[in-house]
Amino acid sequence: MVSARLDAVGHNPMARLFTGPRGGRITTAILRDATHWDEVVVRLGYEHLRRHDLRHTGLTWMADAGIPVHVLREIAGHGAITTTQRYLHPDRRSIHLAGAALSRYLTEGRQEPVGPKLVPETAPVRHLRLVR
Repeated sequence: MVSARLDAVGHNPMARLFTGPRGGRITTAILRDATHWDEVVVRLGYEHLRRHDLRHTGLTWMADAGIPVHVLREIAGHGAITTTQRYLHPDRRSIHLAGAALSRYLTEGRQEPVGPKLVPETAPVRHLRLVR
């Protein structure tokens, strides 16, 4: 079915692969009604859970998997990277691992940290010439 839909839309980048019941955009209300969200979350005991929370969870998991925040911004469709950063919620394990990494770094005599260097060891010599 998806293949037939792709053939039908051709190369139109604005075409929708999935549409609502009347052919338009899929809104959150349509998703809520189609998935019976309100009834399901209450039955499962998660009445405080909102659909938008799943967006936060997905972006956090992608960040934990190592996807750079500028890529996450693009995936989420945010205009500002600071908006994307508000979606990321590290869990206790991630915070514990960060603390353990800092402790290891401080107790091992401040050896070379793992990862990219922020400042080069020796700055390149640059010669400036005044041109008139």
